[in-house]
Amino acid sequence: MKKIIIDCDPGHDDAMALFMAMASSEVEVVGITTSAGNQKPEKTFQNARKLVALANKEEIPVVRGASKPIRRELIIAEEIHGETGLDGAELPNPTVPELEQSANDFLAETLRASEEKITLIATGPLTNIAIFLLSHPELKEKIEMISFMGGACFGGNYSPHAEFNIFVDPEAADIVLKSGVPTAMFGLDVTLKAQVFENDIQDIRAIDNEVSRTMADLLDFFNLTTTIPFWAEEGHVEGIHMHDPCAVAYVIDPTLFTVYPMAVEVETSDTLALGSTVVDYDDLSDGDKTTLVAFDIDLPRFKQLMMETMAYYN
Repeated sequence: MKKIIIDCDPGHDDAMALFMAMASSEVEVVGITTSAGNQKPEKTFQNARKLVALANKEEIPVVRGASKPIRRELIIAEEIHGETGLDGAELPNPTVPELEQSANDFLAETLRASEEKITLIATGPLTNIAIFLLSHPELKEKIEMISFMGGACFGGNYSPHAEFNIFVDPEAADIVLKSGVPTAMFGLDVTLKAQVFENDIQDIRAIDNEVSRTMADLLDFFNLTTTIPFWAEEGHVEGIHMHDPCAVAYVIDPTLFTVYPMAVEVETSDTLALGSTVVDYDDLSDGDKTTLVAFDIDLPRFKQLMMETMAYYN
């Protein structure tokens, strides 16, 4: 069983990602760290604690991470995730202890003590992982891989060229991608294909346990904030994009995705391209191909994994 630590900023799709990891028999969640991103840091921390309580997984430690990006002011996605970061459902009060330890210290302590390598999964800005890599380079070899949701080979969703997670803290993403640690990138090229529709939400609700009903309520709200692209033809139907679960699903079952090793760099200069992930799609540079970039997904099997996740909580 693979040991994993999830770094997240819950977030509606983060919720599904967390439930997926906590339900899987293929991975062991040894900790959760939280970042600022979808909402402010205190809200994402409490949201993670609430989701762990809902899943009845109080043995998993939840640790608060950095309060802002490395060198920039925080940008949040309140227009997508609401005032709480998880609008649309009533969540239980947190029961997991509110640890005072920093994410950086937790990552170092956990990796140092582990006899086997640990996979890091990031579903928010990469701030916490970048800080850890800078402060504890001697522990890089204890990381099996960093699977992250972020970036895009073609286009962006926050600016013309940048995906939100990378745009929030491009310096952190740059540090992670230059670290030499193997990475797997689940950007918009694949996550926009990871769509669920109204009938899928109803199937999740019909599983009829506390987690599935709550997740369906969250997805109902998420659906309201999903916009149809301006260029779509009349009659175009756009589902809810399950961005963050992709980074978790790959660690659970890599055969769900089509990935290619490529060189990837991050634009950190203050231009229109700030936060873009420059993917050497045509192999034109001499950059190291240390990043597996995902471009396709087996959507029926991905949805099946989500349904199995929800049924686990019966």
